[in-house]
Amino acid sequence: MADEWFLMLLGLAAGFCGGLLGIGGSLVMIPALVMRGGPEKQHLYQATAMIVNFFVVAPAVWRHLKARALLPAYLWWMVPLALVGSVVGVLISELAVFRGSGQGWLQIAFAAFLLYVLYANVKRLREGRKGEDKTEAQADVSSNGPLAGVIGLATGLLGGVLGIGGGLVAVPLQQSVLKLPLRNCIANSAATILLSSVLGAILKNWHLSMHGFAVGDALRMAAYLIPTAILGAWMGASRTHKWPLVWIRLAFTVLIGYAAFRLALIGFTTATR
Repeated sequence: MADEWFLMLLGLAAGFCGGLLGIGGSLVMIPALVMRGGPEKQHLYQATAMIVNFFVVAPAVWRHLKARALLPAYLWWMVPLALVGSVVGVLISELAVFRGSGQGWLQIAFAAFLLYVLYANVKRLREGRKGEDKTEAQADVSSNGPLAGVIGLATGLLGGVLGIGGGLVAVPLQQSVLKLPLRNCIANSAATILLSSVLGAILKNWHLSMHGFAVGDALRMAAYLIPTAILGAWMGASRTHKWPLVWIRLAFTVLIGYAAFRLALIGFTTATR
């Protein structure tokens, strides 16, 4: 029963961080699972996280839809290429170099991404971007479709390789390249991740037998993670505007920094066996 309680608490923590900071729960789930369960189950953890991502993001997409924050003119480009990127990313993660002890390289890559997250987190503390949300009509005129497609491709590719949502790439790229306000960037990112995570989860779980696991293994873990992750996301989102942002991000920076260090150490040890 200890493992079940761990998964439920981990789901709560991952969802809370996701709701509080607008990040994917995989950034918390996968490092914690690796540190507790061992590096030889990296593919199982990624498959599980991809399932959980859908259920955590779905309520957010519904809220964005009701708030009319989604911009279909961009999504028509982002979503299809994110689906392509997700497939390619999963297939890359299934290459022979990433099997067995090679899973350590995936852990090192994940640790490197966490370092990027640290950089982005500190940068967001120092910068702010405000602006009026674009309407669908304005988006139809100003949308730069091919660039939006490239952003979608990068989001899906990263999600497929590492088992994460990819919002920490999709959101800032939309801000800097497409010049969209943050609210629209988050909404578009969530909708893109929602759809690409489904395809990525199916494909990743399909390959689990090649690593000695069954789809049922991922589903059982996800069953404990999902309810508390949804609860945590709701709790975190309700406190985003109540707690001092500086202290929130400082605590998050310490957490992610520790996870990056441990994951890189575990990955290096595994890869060089």
